[in-house]
Amino acid sequence: MAKQNEHTEKIIDIVTMGLLTAILLVGQLGMSFLPNIEPVTTLIILYTLSYKKQVFPIIYAFVLLEGIIFGFNIWWVSYLYIWAVLALIVLAFQRIDSALLWAVISGAFGLSFGALCAIPYLISGGPAAAFAYWTNGIPFDLLHCSGNFVMTLVLYRSLSDLFKKMRASQHGH
Repeated sequence: MAKQNEHTEKIIDIVTMGLLTAILLVGQLGMSFLPNIEPVTTLIILYTLSYKKQVFPIIYAFVLLEGIIFGFNIWWVSYLYIWAVLALIVLAFQRIDSALLWAVISGAFGLSFGALCAIPYLISGGPAAAFAYWTNGIPFDLLHCSGNFVMTLVLYRSLSDLFKKMRASQHGH
Protein backbone atom coordinates (compact mmCIF):
# COMPACT_ATOMS: atom_id res chain seq x y z
CA MET A 1 0.00 0.00 0.00
CA ALA A 2 2.87 2.40 0.79
CA LYS A 3 4.35 1.91 -2.69
CA GLN A 4 0.98 2.67 -4.27
CA ASN A 5 0.69 5.89 -2.23
CA GLU A 6 4.24 6.86 -3.16
CA HIS A 7 3.47 6.18 -6.83
CA THR A 8 0.26 8.23 -6.62
CA GLU A 9 2.15 11.13 -4.99
CA LYS A 10 4.73 11.07 -7.81
CA ILE A 11 1.98 11.13 -10.43
CA ILE A 12 0.29 14.04 -8.65
CA ASP A 13 3.63 15.90 -8.52
CA ILE A 14 4.27 15.37 -12.25
CA VAL A 15 0.76 16.46 -13.22
CA THR A 16 1.03 19.50 -10.93
CA MET A 17 4.37 20.48 -12.47
CA GLY A 18 2.87 20.16 -15.94
CA LEU A 19 -0.10 22.33 -15.00
CA LEU A 20 2.11 24.96 -13.37
CA THR A 21 4.29 25.02 -16.49
CA ALA A 22 1.20 25.45 -18.66
CA ILE A 23 -0.01 28.31 -16.45
CA LEU A 24 3.36 30.05 -16.90
CA LEU A 25 3.18 29.69 -20.66
CA VAL A 26 -0.49 30.68 -20.99
CA GLY A 27 0.05 33.66 -18.69
CA GLN A 28 3.04 34.82 -20.71
CA LEU A 29 1.35 34.31 -24.07
CA GLY A 30 -1.95 35.74 -22.89
CA MET A 31 -0.32 39.01 -21.89
CA SER A 32 2.14 39.17 -24.78
CA PHE A 33 0.29 42.12 -26.30
CA LEU A 34 1.67 44.21 -23.40
CA PRO A 35 5.40 44.96 -23.72
CA ASN A 36 7.29 43.13 -20.94
CA ILE A 37 4.25 42.93 -18.68
CA GLU A 38 3.78 39.30 -17.74
CA PRO A 39 2.97 37.09 -14.75
CA VAL A 40 5.99 34.80 -15.16
CA THR A 41 8.19 36.53 -12.58
CA THR A 42 5.43 36.63 -9.96
CA LEU A 43 4.51 33.01 -10.60
CA ILE A 44 8.11 31.78 -10.45
CA ILE A 45 8.50 33.56 -7.11
CA LEU A 46 5.35 31.87 -5.80
CA TYR A 47 6.20 28.49 -7.31
CA THR A 48 9.65 28.62 -5.71
CA LEU A 49 8.25 29.55 -2.31
CA SER A 50 5.77 26.66 -2.51
CA TYR A 51 7.77 23.96 -4.31
CA LYS A 52 11.37 24.93 -3.42
CA LYS A 53 13.89 23.10 -5.64
CA GLN A 54 11.08 21.33 -7.50
CA VAL A 55 10.60 24.62 -9.35
CA PHE A 56 13.57 23.92 -11.64
CA PRO A 57 11.85 21.27 -13.81
CA ILE A 58 8.92 23.70 -14.17
CA ILE A 59 11.28 26.49 -15.22
CA TYR A 60 13.14 24.37 -17.75
CA ALA A 61 9.95 22.91 -19.24
CA PHE A 62 8.71 26.50 -19.66
CA VAL A 63 12.00 27.55 -21.27
CA LEU A 64 11.88 24.59 -23.65
CA LEU A 65 8.32 25.46 -24.66
CA GLU A 66 9.34 29.08 -25.23
CA GLY A 67 12.09 27.87 -27.57
CA ILE A 68 9.70 25.59 -29.43
CA ILE A 69 7.16 28.40 -29.89
CA PHE A 70 9.48 31.34 -30.60
CA GLY A 71 12.55 29.57 -31.94
CA PHE A 72 15.91 28.77 -30.42
CA ASN A 73 18.08 31.83 -30.82
CA ILE A 74 20.58 33.78 -28.74
CA TRP A 75 17.80 35.28 -26.58
CA TRP A 76 16.82 31.74 -25.59
CA VAL A 77 20.27 31.05 -24.13
CA SER A 78 19.66 33.69 -21.47
CA TYR A 79 16.41 31.98 -20.49
CA LEU A 80 18.45 28.91 -19.57
CA TYR A 81 19.86 30.81 -16.57
CA ILE A 82 17.77 33.92 -16.01
CA TRP A 83 14.73 32.21 -14.45
CA ALA A 84 16.99 29.95 -12.38
CA VAL A 85 18.71 33.08 -11.03
CA LEU A 86 15.32 34.34 -9.89
CA ALA A 87 14.53 31.00 -8.22
CA LEU A 88 17.89 31.05 -6.41
CA ILE A 89 17.21 34.59 -5.15
CA VAL A 90 13.82 33.45 -3.90
CA LEU A 91 15.35 30.44 -2.16
CA ALA A 92 17.82 32.77 -0.43
CA PHE A 93 14.95 34.88 1.00
CA GLN A 94 12.30 32.15 1.30
CA ARG A 95 11.68 32.64 5.01
CA ILE A 96 10.35 36.16 4.49
CA ASP A 97 6.62 36.39 3.85
CA SER A 98 6.18 39.98 2.71
CA ALA A 99 4.26 41.10 -0.35
CA LEU A 100 6.29 44.32 -0.42
CA LEU A 101 9.65 42.51 -0.30
CA TRP A 102 8.63 40.17 -3.13
CA ALA A 103 7.28 43.10 -5.14
CA VAL A 104 10.61 44.92 -4.73
CA ILE A 105 12.58 41.81 -5.70
CA SER A 106 10.24 41.24 -8.64
CA GLY A 107 10.65 44.85 -9.78
CA ALA A 108 14.43 44.74 -9.40
CA PHE A 109 14.50 41.52 -11.40
CA GLY A 110 12.48 43.18 -14.19
CA LEU A 111 14.81 46.17 -14.16
CA SER A 112 17.88 43.95 -14.41
CA PHE A 113 16.35 41.57 -16.97
CA GLY A 114 17.96 43.25 -19.98
CA ALA A 115 21.38 43.33 -18.35
CA LEU A 116 21.10 39.63 -17.48
CA CYS A 117 19.96 38.86 -21.02
CA ALA A 118 22.95 40.76 -22.43
CA ILE A 119 25.42 38.13 -21.19
CA PRO A 120 25.16 35.89 -24.31
CA TYR A 121 25.68 39.01 -26.45
CA LEU A 122 28.80 39.81 -24.41
CA ILE A 123 30.15 36.35 -25.12
CA SER A 124 29.17 36.29 -28.80
CA GLY A 125 29.75 39.92 -29.80
CA GLY A 126 31.84 41.52 -27.09
CA PRO A 127 31.19 44.40 -24.69
CA ALA A 128 29.87 46.78 -27.38
CA ALA A 129 27.22 44.28 -28.49
CA ALA A 130 26.15 43.57 -24.92
CA PHE A 131 26.01 47.27 -24.06
CA ALA A 132 24.00 48.05 -27.20
CA TYR A 133 21.57 45.22 -26.48
CA TRP A 134 21.13 46.28 -22.86
CA THR A 135 20.75 50.03 -23.45
CA ASN A 136 18.28 49.55 -26.32
CA GLY A 137 16.08 47.55 -23.97
CA ILE A 138 16.08 49.92 -21.00
CA PRO A 139 12.57 51.31 -21.77
CA PHE A 140 11.27 47.73 -21.78
CA ASP A 141 13.15 46.97 -18.55
CA LEU A 142 11.42 49.95 -16.93
CA LEU A 143 8.04 48.58 -18.02
CA HIS A 144 9.07 45.12 -16.85
CA CYS A 145 10.10 46.55 -13.48
CA SER A 146 6.85 48.43 -12.90
CA GLY A 147 4.67 45.60 -14.20
CA ASN A 148 6.42 43.04 -12.01
CA PHE A 149 6.24 45.27 -8.96
CA VAL A 150 2.52 46.00 -9.30
CA MET A 151 1.56 42.45 -10.29
CA THR A 152 3.46 40.90 -7.39
CA LEU A 153 2.21 43.47 -4.88
CA VAL A 154 -1.41 42.90 -5.95
CA LEU A 155 -1.34 39.12 -6.41
CA TYR A 156 1.23 37.89 -3.88
CA ARG A 157 -0.94 37.40 -0.79
CA SER A 158 -3.93 35.71 -2.45
CA LEU A 159 -1.82 33.47 -4.69
CA SER A 160 0.56 32.64 -1.85
CA ASP A 161 -2.37 31.49 0.28
CA LEU A 162 -3.76 29.51 -2.66
CA PHE A 163 -0.45 27.73 -3.29
CA LYS A 164 -0.05 26.92 0.41
CA LYS A 165 -3.51 25.33 0.48
CA MET A 166 -2.86 23.52 -2.79
CA ARG A 167 0.47 22.18 -1.56
CA ALA A 168 -1.03 21.06 1.75
CA SER A 169 -3.96 19.26 0.12
CA GLN A 170 -1.68 17.74 -2.50
CA HIS A 171 0.20 15.78 0.14
CA GLY A 172 -2.57 15.41 2.67
CA HIS A 173 -1.15 17.83 5.26
